[in-house]
Amino acid sequence: MSGVLLVDKQSGPTSHDLVRWARRVFGTRTVGHAGTLDPMATGVMVLLIDQATKLAPYLSADDKAYEAEICLGALTDSLDAKGDIIEEAPIPADLSPSKIEEVLRSFGEGYLQEAPLISAIKIGGRSSMQRVRDGEEVEAKRREVRIHELRFLGLSGERIRVFANVGKGFYIRSLARDIGERLGTVAHLSALRRVRSGPFDVSECISGELLYRAFKDETLRAEIRAHALDLIEATRALPRVDLTEEGALDVFHGRATSSYATEGELPRGKPLRLVDPEGALRAIGELDEKGRLRVLRGFNLE
Repeated sequence: MSGVLLVDKQSGPTSHDLVRWARRVFGTRTVGHAGTLDPMATGVMVLLIDQATKLAPYLSADDKAYEAEICLGALTDSLDAKGDIIEEAPIPADLSPSKIEEVLRSFGEGYLQEAPLISAIKIGGRSSMQRVRDGEEVEAKRREVRIHELRFLGLSGERIRVFANVGKGFYIRSLARDIGERLGTVAHLSALRRVRSGPFDVSECISGELLYRAFKDETLRAEIRAHALDLIEATRALPRVDLTEEGALDVFHGRATSSYATEGELPRGKPLRLVDPEGALRAIGELDEKGRLRVLRGFNLE
């Protein structure tokens, strides 16, 4: 079967562990995801089963929302609680909620962010993390990142809690370090929970513990498979285009088509879900310069 499984990842397992469990539960090697989580982190993991792996470019590009805990006074080599402390500094005596809110506002709608050295970013075909572990000198990558919302949630001792709704490629670990710097100290990420990935909320997820139990116990696997979203539901955030019979045939053969119906004007340069008369997702497409639908990724539904 093809579909999207929403899992509330528990702290401890890697993202690849969840992929491995899903492979056995769904009986296929073809399992991917729409964005990893570090082992320490919890929350929404979007697992893509079989034909749904073709949706990865469209689902992984979505914004993600997090609740994060930041520990002031200590910087680690990985920028999170799993790393070794490499620097300590006193916490400013004037630290207050108002001061923290002022610092959060200073990030605006985005900034030039330096990625963690211990990360999955590829450098010459190998991850930055692997190069660091092999003792190589690595220059941290810097890139512009987007912030849609950055909100103060609470302060307890040396620990700050924030909510962050951010764009693709954003590192919350780097944000923790940068918040510490702007507060006049050092900091690392001490806890992280992804509460939303694109249109998918953590309230829609099954637990990672249940997925693991199904990995071990085949009698639970049908229950897990029943939770998978079909391709139509999984692409609910994309504008829908209904194909005619002729249009569905064109799309099946990879041809551009003008045989479709839709409500309102379709956006140009944006992915669209192309639905056949039986209500099945036939392809992801976009409008070409002539107003025809061009196939970006087709789905084998046979």
